[in-house]
Amino acid sequence: MRMRWLGGCVAGLLAVLLMAGCGASDLDSDVDGAPGSGLDESGLAGGQGSLAQHQAGTLGLGGSDGPLEDIHFGFDADDLDQQARDTLQRNRDWLEQNPSARVEIEGHTDERGTIEYNLALGARRAAAAKDYLVALGISAGRITTISYGEELPLCREPTESCMQRNRRGHFVVLGQ
Repeated sequence: MRMRWLGGCVAGLLAVLLMAGCGASDLDSDVDGAPGSGLDESGLAGGQGSLAQHQAGTLGLGGSDGPLEDIHFGFDADDLDQQARDTLQRNRDWLEQNPSARVEIEGHTDERGTIEYNLALGARRAAAAKDYLVALGISAGRITTISYGEELPLCREPTESCMQRNRRGHFVVLGQ
């Protein structure tokens, strides 16, 4: 009886060790195993491995890590103010100058609200930015969206200025 229990413990330990060996790239696959797919455009999961890159620390989060600028939103809002529209105009100019570039727009929120609500709000924010770029003439096929909700904050302080930084649309250039 004791040997059977010990064998079960060893098998369980091996299973845990095998699972720990799975890399982030394994997590970026959808059900069919296609890398970097998932549930993009619905805003609930990601395209092109950007979450894995965030987790690995290979992408910055402040908008200064690439040629495109972040946009910011008001509390509980997904509408584009004049500053966001001006920023999107500049991002459009860069995309026009780089016609083979593709971009992913990440929707982010502050920590207030439920996880589900923030994922939906982040998706609406990313979609608003995409729709505006498409209205400015950028092909919809060059733009994907994803929502991270409150999961990847830039700042964790309980201040309004910190939370404002987290309410953003972040632009990641996927390829040129």
